[in-house]
Amino acid sequence: MSALHEILRQRLTAICRREGLLGETVRVCAAPLSTEEAIGTPEDKDFPLQKGKERLLQATFRDARGQAFTDHYGNYEGTLESLLATPPENTFRRAVFVAALNAVLKHLGLIGNTVHCRDEDPRACASELAPQLRERFGAVKITQVGFQPRMVEALAPLFPLRLLDLDPDNLGNTKFGVPVEGPETASDAVAWAELLLVTGTPLVNDTIGDFLLDKPVLFYGTTIAGAAHLMGWERFCPKSS
Repeated sequence: MSALHEILRQRLTAICRREGLLGETVRVCAAPLSTEEAIGTPEDKDFPLQKGKERLLQATFRDARGQAFTDHYGNYEGTLESLLATPPENTFRRAVFVAALNAVLKHLGLIGNTVHCRDEDPRACASELAPQLRERFGAVKITQVGFQPRMVEALAPLFPLRLLDLDPDNLGNTKFGVPVEGPETASDAVAWAELLLVTGTPLVNDTIGDFLLDKPVLFYGTTIAGAAHLMGWERFCPKSS
C-alpha cells in the first residue's frame, strides 16, 4: 500500500469518526456495473467500458453512490468500520476503497459528480474541455493518461498531444491521429508535457505518484472524486451526477 492510500484511509477514517459513522452498523456494497448501466447507450462504440476491459465498481452508502474504474472487480459487502480497518493493499481492495470513499463523501455532501455520465454526455464533456484548456493554458503540450476517446478526438486538432494507455489492443495504434503509447515511453511523455490530463484509474492501480509532478495536472472522471477533494487536486467531470 502506498503512502498516498494510507493518507486517504486516515483522512476518511477521521471524517467518519467526526461524523459518528464508525460506531453505526453501516454497509458498503459494491458490484461491477454492466456497460449499459455504467454509460448508457452512446452513439459511439469505442469507449473502454464497451470493450469489456474495465468495469465500473459501484459502492452504495446510505443514499449515495460512488464509483471506481478497475479491471479487478467483484462483490464486497461489509461495515464501513471493517472496510477502513483493511489496508487497500491490492487492486481489488483499492477499487472497493476508492468507490466507498466516493460514496461516503457524496453522502456527506463534501463532493458531487460521483456517477459516470451517460449516453451522449461524454461527447458534451469533451466539447467543454477543449476550449477551457485552450483559454486557460494556450496551445500547451498535453499528455493524456487513459484513452477517453471523445477527449482525444476533441483535443487532437487543438493541441500537441501524446496519449498513454495500458490496453494492449490500443498500443501501437493511432487514435484520431495520435499514436497510443505504453509504459515504456511513459516517462518521456510525462516529461515532454506542459499539462497532464489524467484519468482516475492510476489511483486504483497505484501508479498515481508517477503523475504528481511539478507541473499542472488535471484529473478527470468519477474515480478520482473523493481523493481529489481530500488532497486538493483539480478535477474535471462536468456531466457526471
